[in-house]
Amino acid sequence: MVPTCFKTNTIVLCLNDYRPIALTSIIMKCFERLVMRHIKTQLSPSLDPLQFAYRPNHSTDDAISTTLHLALTHLDKKGTYVRMLFIDFSSAFNTIVPQHLIGKLSLLGLNTSLCNWILDFLTGRPQFVWIGSSTSNTTTLSSGAPQGSVLSPLLFTLLTHDCAAMHSLNHIIKFADDMTVVGLINKDNESAYREEVQELVSWCEVNNLYLNVDKTKQMVVDFRRARRDHSLLAINDFSVEIIKNIKFLGVHIAENLTWTLNTSSITKRAQQCLYFLRKLRKAHLPSPILTTFYRGTVESILSSCIITWFGNCTAFDRKTLQRIVRTAEKIIGVSLPSITNIYITRCIRKATNIVKDPTHPSHKLFTLLPSGRRVTILERKSEKGPGGL
Repeated sequence: MVPTCFKTNTIVLCLNDYRPIALTSIIMKCFERLVMRHIKTQLSPSLDPLQFAYRPNHSTDDAISTTLHLALTHLDKKGTYVRMLFIDFSSAFNTIVPQHLIGKLSLLGLNTSLCNWILDFLTGRPQFVWIGSSTSNTTTLSSGAPQGSVLSPLLFTLLTHDCAAMHSLNHIIKFADDMTVVGLINKDNESAYREEVQELVSWCEVNNLYLNVDKTKQMVVDFRRARRDHSLLAINDFSVEIIKNIKFLGVHIAENLTWTLNTSSITKRAQQCLYFLRKLRKAHLPSPILTTFYRGTVESILSSCIITWFGNCTAFDRKTLQRIVRTAEKIIGVSLPSITNIYITRCIRKATNIVKDPTHPSHKLFTLLPSGRRVTILERKSEKGPGGL
């Protein structure tokens, strides 16, 4: 049993946030971490290979790279194009039905006592409204999961583990509650893709997840010379808007898979941080502190998901990014790693981790040579899209 006092959440107040996050107590977080570690030991490491959140050696880099690899591999074939449907859920964590979740956890092999503990953790949570010195009557919640807890994100991924594509030409990429349907279309035949979307809608209804059709978007990647107007997709009698670019897991992706929009956004954010770096320099802070600030702000912005987009940036975009690094070098007065060196280092590190992880969906792309110590290099059949790994 979970004591009721441990279920009490603290709401972080912010006048600019209409959806504040409920934070569980420190003691409860410690219990949650112990339970989370135990759950992970009971689950198969190959469970839901296209879920890239909350797993070791998996990140937004992998989700984006996998999505682009699936699309580009298909686009190398004649008469093909790709539809990408970016799903948006309305308050995904708040609509979880604990009893339905426990049923899925039991099917995954978790023991009854652990399932009962999780059920007790998610149900019977007191809630009231507090304004100034006045409070409302207490209401007990028995649905949803607190977003600010340690355990809720993992539970949500387990809830959605059985949401998988039923057609071989479709793939459902997941990163927590961000879900993307990648439809590989041949000769204008979209029947499998549209059936997949309808199956996903039905799955959401069964699992009490609500699709926000207004925020759900789709993008069509079509490199054919004789391009046609693509028909709209309808979800619950509402048409899904076709857009030319989208911000996917922090990276701007355009329908022609160029990266000028993404690098422009990165450049703008990095230049804003250079302003604060100059302020710190004027305050006569030593170079080590300035370097630490640079790596935590400017460099982290420049290198965010860099392995997914830098490989096919234009020469102009690369020079623009490197110009920011040179400006930072002049401000700090020390030599800094170039953006190209950062990209190469990250690619090598990522490839090494993938080779060592047989559960990674990209592991099969690397083939060991007879020596057993090296792998074959990945080849690109065309110049479309990003270079990546």
